[in-house]
Amino acid sequence: MKATPMIHGLRALTVAAMLAMGLTAASASAADVTAQGAVTINGLTVPLSDRTSPEAQAYVRHILVDRPFAGGPSATADIDGYRRRQDEIMETFLKPIRARYAVNIEARRIGGVLTDVVTPARGAAPANAHRVLLNIHGGGFLSGAHTAALVESIPIAATMGVKVISIDYRMSPEAKFPAASEDIAAVYAEMLKTYKPSQIGLYGCSAGGMLTGQSIGWFQTHNLPRPGAIGVLCASLGKLVSGDSAYVSGPLNGFPAPPPSTDGRPRGGMSFAYLADVADNDPRAYPEVSPQLLASFPPTLFITGTRSMELSAATYSHNQLVKAKVDARLHVWDGLFHAFLYNADLPESREAYDVIADFFDKTLSR
Repeated sequence: MKATPMIHGLRALTVAAMLAMGLTAASASAADVTAQGAVTINGLTVPLSDRTSPEAQAYVRHILVDRPFAGGPSATADIDGYRRRQDEIMETFLKPIRARYAVNIEARRIGGVLTDVVTPARGAAPANAHRVLLNIHGGGFLSGAHTAALVESIPIAATMGVKVISIDYRMSPEAKFPAASEDIAAVYAEMLKTYKPSQIGLYGCSAGGMLTGQSIGWFQTHNLPRPGAIGVLCASLGKLVSGDSAYVSGPLNGFPAPPPSTDGRPRGGMSFAYLADVADNDPRAYPEVSPQLLASFPPTLFITGTRSMELSAATYSHNQLVKAKVDARLHVWDGLFHAFLYNADLPESREAYDVIADFFDKTLSR
């Protein structure tokens, strides 16, 4: 099976995520995967999900079976080279997105922070004339500005018919927590000069989803009103990787499971240099550790997949918000990986775009 650029790029994203969980390319090769894409875990064979589209089955099989190697420098050794490589990968997602969705993009400095302002080519829908979404892009707190940012912003701007402003926040290794929160708050404060808080939504995928959740506590402690709603996509309100998914997601993606824990903490969990100086019980970074903070959250949407490393964490965060009597919604796509919605060629991704657009339409005021 020949790899399409989109499938190759998404495979690279998945491998990058698995390597960040402490799995080497050599150890990855030991996983037992059949030519049809079935994965065997300690004698249990898990085939491709029959609840995914043919397009999704084809791309998951390619990721599992063919495993074309993406390569590229590490973020630790060569951050500039790493970012260039990640931007190349994101461009494989962005090219078909630009072909599918008609938007206008303008680089603009807002509140002293660089942003990409994405508007539907036909203009905002009348219902959204007084609404705006702020996107906080993914990329492991290391990369993604102007590439992953547009991958996340363009489909939502076009699908919902709304202005989306993606924030080029400060990242690691040049900056650490709470630099991104400061940048997000600066842009948000400027938006409050034009929009009511209830007309503003925030969302992001992966690291961007974590930053979205972190923003609520940051706004609160800096006397900024909470936004109308948020989308925590491919992420959680705590650690990105925890629970069963810390052990199950690797094998389901064709990688070995991490070794058993000896201290009660999941092995193979992700660690981020951006958050290196933050304690695990700091609600500014991990809001779910504070029931009081959770109770103040606006309506919150979670999106994940059953083969994604954040599935357990996202499910737990959703349950904690429900316990706190917050309007929280969880949508899970079977058989799909971390950040699957970056691939606009998948019907499931377009379903997710519709879910996101519908969520903000129903939760933001006009």
